[in-house]
Amino acid sequence: MTLPRPSCPRGLFALLLLPLALAAHAATTRPNIIFLFADDQRYDTLGCAGHPIVQTPTIDRLAADGVRFSNAFVTTSVCWVSRAVVLTGQWARTHAQRNAIPTVSPQALRTMLPLQLRAAGYRTAHFGKWHMVAPNGFNPAEQYDQFEAIGRNPYLKPMPDGSKRHETDLVCDRGVAFIQAQKKDQPFSLHLWFNAAHAEDNDRRPGIGHYPWPPALDGLYEDKAIAPPRLSDPAIVERHPAFLNESINRQRFFWGYDTPEKYQTNVRAYLRMITGIDRGIARVLAALREAGLAENTVIVYSADNGYYLGDRGFQGKWSHYEESLRVPLIIYDPRLPQAQRGRVVNDLVLNVDLPATFLDWAGAAKPASYEGRSLAPLVEGRAPGDWRRHFFCEHLDLAPTLTWEGVRGERFVYARYFDQEPAYEFLHDLEADPDQLRNLALDPAQAETLRTWRALCDAEMNARGGALLPLSERGGRKSPATKKGAAKKAGE
Repeated sequence: MTLPRPSCPRGLFALLLLPLALAAHAATTRPNIIFLFADDQRYDTLGCAGHPIVQTPTIDRLAADGVRFSNAFVTTSVCWVSRAVVLTGQWARTHAQRNAIPTVSPQALRTMLPLQLRAAGYRTAHFGKWHMVAPNGFNPAEQYDQFEAIGRNPYLKPMPDGSKRHETDLVCDRGVAFIQAQKKDQPFSLHLWFNAAHAEDNDRRPGIGHYPWPPALDGLYEDKAIAPPRLSDPAIVERHPAFLNESINRQRFFWGYDTPEKYQTNVRAYLRMITGIDRGIARVLAALREAGLAENTVIVYSADNGYYLGDRGFQGKWSHYEESLRVPLIIYDPRLPQAQRGRVVNDLVLNVDLPATFLDWAGAAKPASYEGRSLAPLVEGRAPGDWRRHFFCEHLDLAPTLTWEGVRGERFVYARYFDQEPAYEFLHDLEADPDQLRNLALDPAQAETLRTWRALCDAEMNARGGALLPLSERGGRKSPATKKGAAKKAGE
């Protein structure tokens, strides 16, 4: 039976079809987003950032054809929290359960980034490191269309044929397969979250670096002499307060950085891991081109926290200094006009800005719970006049030695380690002392400046729920027990 055709004027019929046409156009023109997230990579360990040795030609090309942010920071310098910040769009003090730090609260999980992108019509995938601490019963696989957690224990995974494949390569394998399966009529968001360049903490064999690199990079950098840490003067270590010299920052220094031989071995291995990421990314981008998707795919490269690499007599991250908080950030947007490419942006930008940015690109509304700002205007060369001049930063677990809160501004940095008795404060003037070697909080002449930045920290803290419960009443991971000489013993 043939149904009668509805009577509808041609112009009206076209108007009725217009919303469908616009929706289809939006679906095909909104950019795909690939988020490449390294682990424990400090801001200056890329060729495009001026590193004299590391080979990162793929990432360097993204910077040359995109935008590199020279002042990108994380709000909390540790893997699991930084990743939670990106997923929830909130500072740790906002998203964490106060009696179970660093567990993310159920409220924050309701507006997670992958859920927002799926609601906006994106196909979503996550391959690689996860590490966000969530309540019992939470299943990350339910947040994405495709999900596979790939960890680092061990980095070299046994394959069915008896061979071994590096975690970085497996993550990129999954990314390539996902891209090859995509259709051009639906935008996608792909997270490739690497474990590299995180140390394999339990592998501390003498003469062997604890950064297992992809075997294809065997021997790379062996002919290079690695310059000693720039901030390696023993006087720097002597000036640290005792609690920092008893912290895990100092303890881990003796695992692999306290002799020239260990230092050379470990930094070469660390750089190989970064080059391994770069080579893996090259394969992903080649697959993108072959699939005909490159012209509408934004690429974001960053890291979850910085890394000391022996500076200040420290290893790891966690504390308030620049090497810990500052990270690489590169955004390549193929839609940018040629005149806007290759720029270096100096504005203060944060990991908490990334989810707001992704939703901006997706044409989706930012949830009211998100605390960051879209970076899209900065990428496009139209910086808002009210862009931030400072930001709140914090570290809420590994108590009591590495629990702190502070504010990093364009000139001053303030931090207080609040579980010390009494609380221990730092104040650094980046203009006069860019290496943060002098603590002005101890200088009576700087009392007024100290009060100003202390009050600013209080205001930022209170805007996110205020001070934490006393140490005895809150959850959280505790710092490893340390005794006098324990750090040295850990390296023996």
